[in-house]
Amino acid sequence: MAKSKQSNQHLHDRSLHVEEMRLIADLRIMHSKVDELYQVVTNLKRRHDDDSIHKYADQRVLSEDIDRVDEMYMWFLRLKEQNRKRG
Repeated sequence: MAKSKQSNQHLHDRSLHVEEMRLIADLRIMHSKVDELYQVVTNLKRRHDDDSIHKYADQRVLSEDIDRVDEMYMWFLRLKEQNRKRG
């Protein structure tokens, strides 16, 4: 999303543009899905040991899932570092 002069204003001083509303909606969905994934993983870890997970998982799919989570983790780390620098 390109920055406009209006995007530098405080959000409570103006109406949101369509792209800003879409971003906010996407972020809310992301927060919900991250929480959902966290709950699923927490329950799997509580109910099953790692050996059982490996025994019954489709190894190709599990590897793809791990790669996806790694990719997301790296993105979150970049956001965290940017946030730290903004301070």
